[in-house]
This record gives sequence, C-alpha cells and structure tokens, in this order.
Amino acid sequence: MKIGIVGLGYFSDDFVRLFNIHPDVEEVVVADLDERRVKASMEKHHLKRGFSSFEEMLEKAPDLDCIGIYTQRHLHGPMIVKAMKMGKNVISAVPIGCSVEEIEEIIKLSKETGKIYMMAETCYYYPCAIFCREKYKTGEMGRFVYGESQYYHDICEMYLDFQHTGGPNWRRVAGIPPMFYPTHSISMLFSAINEHALKVSCMGYRDNHEDNIYGEDKNNWQNPFSNETALFQMSGGGIARINEFRRVGINKPSSYITCMYGEKAAYECSVTNHSYQIGVASGKEPYIEDVGNLVNTIAYNEDLKNGKIDMNRDPISTKYIVGFAAIQDRSRLPKTFRNNPKFAHYNTHPFLVDDFVRAATTGKLPPNNAWDAARYMIPGLIAHESALKGGVLLDIPDFGAAPENWEKITYDLKDSYEDTSRFYEVAKGYLDV
Repeated sequence: MKIGIVGLGYFSDDFVRLFNIHPDVEEVVVADLDERRVKASMEKHHLKRGFSSFEEMLEKAPDLDCIGIYTQRHLHGPMIVKAMKMGKNVISAVPIGCSVEEIEEIIKLSKETGKIYMMAETCYYYPCAIFCREKYKTGEMGRFVYGESQYYHDICEMYLDFQHTGGPNWRRVAGIPPMFYPTHSISMLFSAINEHALKVSCMGYRDNHEDNIYGEDKNNWQNPFSNETALFQMSGGGIARINEFRRVGINKPSSYITCMYGEKAAYECSVTNHSYQIGVASGKEPYIEDVGNLVNTIAYNEDLKNGKIDMNRDPISTKYIVGFAAIQDRSRLPKTFRNNPKFAHYNTHPFLVDDFVRAATTGKLPPNNAWDAARYMIPGLIAHESALKGGVLLDIPDFGAAPENWEKITYDLKDSYEDTSRFYEVAKGYLDV
C-alpha cells in the first residue's frame, strides 16, 4: 500500500517513520502547508514525493491507497470525509470529528464504500487498558459496576504545540472544550468493558487564568471551561466517571484508569502502583495482587529492581511512560517495529500503525474503527453540552456497533513480517534491527 501523510507536526513525525519501515508499505508521501516541513521530512525519511497541501496531494498523487491525517484536531472530520469520498482508507489522529454530523457521515461512508477509517487512539493500547480489557473478558471480574479514567494535561505544557500549529491566534484554537478531546480517557475504560454510554451529566470548571485561553469570548467555541467532569450511564447499567482537565496540578501519568470495579474483582491505580483485587463475592478467598510488573514500562521495572528509582520524582517522570510494557505483545509486530526506540505513549505507535496497515491491506476492520471512534467521541460532545446547561442529564446518540459481517483483523504472523530484509537499510537510520 501507499500512504500520504498530511500535517507534519511533532506527533506525526513518528508515524511517517513507522509507515516508512513497515514491510507492507510501498511508499510514504507527505504534505503540509509549510514547505520547510515538507522538505525536512522528505530529507529525514528519504521520501520521494511531498506536496504543499492536502488538496494538492489528493490531486497529484491519485495512486495513494491511504491517507493519514495529523492536522489540528478540529479539522479532522471534513478532511476524513473528503479523502474517503475519493476512495481512500483513512487513519487520523484523535478525534474523528468535532460534531455528531461529521461523525455520522464518516460512518455512513465507511459502511457504503467498504473503506477503512481508523482513529489513532494511543490509549486503547495503553498497558492499563490492555490489562483491564483482558481481565474483564475472562469473566473473572463479573459485571461492570463503576470505573474512572481521565486525561490530565495542563494547558501550560501545550503552549508551544498550539503556537507551532495555530500561529499568532493560537489561543483561539487552544481553548477547545476539554470534552471535545475525550477519547484518551473514554477509550481505555469503554473498550475494557465493551459497552457504550447512554446518558451523561457533566459539570465544568469556569477558568479565569491570565493566559486568556478559556472564556466565552476567548476561543472559537465560546468555551469557558478548562476542566470538565462527566458521569456516564453505561449500556450494561454501570457508571463511568470521566475527567478531562487542562488546568491541573499533576505531572505524569496523564492518561490512566484510576479504578475499574466489577461485581467480583477490581483494578486500582495510583501513579505506578497497580493492584488487582479479588473480592468475597467471587466465591474465592479474597486476595490482592501487585500487577505493576505487567503494566509499568519494562524500563521502570528494571530500574526499580536495581534500586535506581527516585520515588519522589521518577514515578511522575516522562521518561518512564516511554518504551514498552510487558503486557504489550511485541511478537505480533513486524521485526522492524519490535525494537522500536523508546517513544512516548508507552510505545503504542507501532501497534497503531500495524493495525491500520493490516486493515487497509486485507479489508478487515481494525480496533478504533469508525463505529468505535464514534462511541468514544460523541459522549464527550454531549457531555460538553450538558456542562453548558449546568449538568442537565442528556441522552447520547449512538450509531451502533460495526457491522457483524465485517471481519475483524487478526494477529497471525504474516510472512512479510519475518522477511523484512529489504527494509533494513531504511530502518538502520532509526533503530537497531
């Protein structure tokens, strides 16, 4: 397959790199409004083609099978629609779109055309999400009753990112409602229990900070809230609490499941302390287990074992949310991905890229497809509406699950993943393979 990447910011650069060394990707093409970024990316990744806009790439590179969209978050929906209407499979950074109407159109296009849409939601592949998903699937936890997850990221950490992409008026886009960016926190918990939200009540924290990002007259959304807290009624009867905070005195981790309680067992987390508890209702003798060896990064566990951890600083340090965790199955990845350099987001990018390539080359559905993405995004949109109305309980539109007759991707090891010799020369510039 051939893929065109549009939007060459900090985040997308690693996706250009990974697509470029995937054994089933023939060519990577890039596009950005800033021609300096195009030139730099082409030189860094040894690419043959680059364009000065999304539109130019679509017009002059009709041979592209797939499009990757890594532009500003509020631009994703219309760009996804345009690419899919031209017959492309699409992966985008989060979110899928910023309105129910945009998301509905993407689902309709995927269903009618058979083309893949995948949202590049890193947190679906986070170690805590994998642990909870696998445990819940066994039935050992019983029915879900309550859970909490969150995305805590103080806006002051993102000034440079918004300035990089937003130009002189960056504050106008930096003030996007927190619940318009809910998929990190929602995807972790909702995917673990395989349920969707029915109703929501949400409250917002009215911001008055001197940076003038949040306020009715200060951003493109007339959004006064820097923090939003939502309570969701889930389809199985349980309750989920989701926090989206952009003004908060916390460092790392920023995206995590605090707790997930079933009728019989529970998972709980505090920074790098991860526990799994079997309750008396299970019919077994109650016990608690430290599962940090599975959920924390391998680098953290090794340094902890060797007495190299400063317990006052390292557990909340960025350096220990990079790299793989033991619970992540690297054996399903191409050889060129398995020794991936330590990257942020718990090294989830290789899994995202590989799942999209598997889907695009086989026609099978990946995780975080259009239907999944809708169920992770629309609850946030309605939550913000609730917050603006003082927390009133609102129904959440739902477009259902993916069609049952659309086969899902599997993780049998493809021959091409073993015979990757022709990619070693390219990969050598990035990692030791």
